[in-house]
Amino acid sequence: MHSATTLAEPSRPTVADFHRVNRGGGLFSEAISQWIGAVFALVAQRLGLRPTALTLTNLVLGLAASVTVVALAGPVAAGTVPAWVVGLVALVGWQISYALDCADGQLARVTGQGSAAGARVDILCDVAAQIALVTALGATAVAQRPSTPAWLVAVFAGTWMVNLVTSVMQSGPNAASMVTSSSLPVRLVKLVRDYGAVIFVAALVLAVAPALTFWLIIAFTLVNGAFLLASITFSAHASLP
Repeated sequence: MHSATTLAEPSRPTVADFHRVNRGGGLFSEAISQWIGAVFALVAQRLGLRPTALTLTNLVLGLAASVTVVALAGPVAAGTVPAWVVGLVALVGWQISYALDCADGQLARVTGQGSAAGARVDILCDVAAQIALVTALGATAVAQRPSTPAWLVAVFAGTWMVNLVTSVMQSGPNAASMVTSSSLPVRLVKLVRDYGAVIFVAALVLAVAPALTFWLIIAFTLVNGAFLLASITFSAHASLP
């Protein structure tokens, strides 16, 4: 008579496990983007993909969506291409790209595949994707309103990068937040800084009313510029003895 020994199979991570290790991002991002990212991370884990594969896919999709918006900015302004087509491409491309950006970190943390090199690639791809996105919005604003000042587009592009800088600064040992409250009213106000919400609104404007892109970049410039000044003031005050 032979006895069989059954070894317990290691439990496989679930979508909830991946979402549990997300790094936030805001109300919209946590409720939508991070969950989609968790699904992507689960699929990638089952396929044996590394986090960098998701990072590079994020870059390719983000660039493809933005290049499409730039290429068709003129035809949309001329009325030869429907705005909703371009807006839909931007909406789907940017949101999937961002979800993959969420997924690579989740995959790295759950599977223990994180590395300094991978983190650098992630940041560099984020920079490239956001440069393309800013270019797409700037090109649309100029196509829709040729009188758009060059300095406005330049300031818009410069202040947009505050999002990336502060994101990197908040991930280290010296991370700090100006507003630590997690109440719903505060989180609703913080939607203006939630990347998932921001690119959703941007794509919606491109689809429904591309002529408003001029005012959209003004709004983003004011919000990001105000946040930069507030961050400088907050950090300077905290550094005083």
